[in-house]
Amino acid sequence: MALRRLRPVGLDFIEDAPVRLVFAARAAAAPEAVYAALAEEVEGWPRWFRAVTLARPTHGGAGREVKLMGGVRFQETIMAADPEQRYAYRVDETNAPGIRALLEEWRLTPAGSGTHVRWTFAADGPAAFRLALAAARPGLGHSFRTAVRTLDGRLTVRRRADQ
Repeated sequence: MALRRLRPVGLDFIEDAPVRLVFAARAAAAPEAVYAALAEEVEGWPRWFRAVTLARPTHGGAGREVKLMGGVRFQETIMAADPEQRYAYRVDETNAPGIRALLEEWRLTPAGSGTHVRWTFAADGPAAFRLALAAARPGLGHSFRTAVRTLDGRLTVRRRADQ
């Protein structure tokens, strides 16, 4: 299926999107380690986020190409890369049906010696898409929490190896 362009949106879409799904989890790893895995080690996403089969930086790091299980593809623009705090990207092109606009934001805040991770999935599409996304909420939340646990386990192993 060919890629099609989505409506470009700014960071304010995180608050204004017709559909906003927000998920949170805690990682034992420090914000700098979590941020590095998200924003600096893009090609490592498939090792900890099971739904992702390919992730690679494009345009000198200003964008990303992402492929998901099932063949969904995204061409993205990095909208915010605030070390240890926020990583956000907008989907510019996709082969997924129904989506008109999509922006995702990962917020990191210190939580003791670890990190509180909040993922916001902000989207727009026709009514059928919105209903489908609402129905997918539990699965997306499970996928996110599993990804954060897996990432945290990898970061813990890495931290121990570095000590």
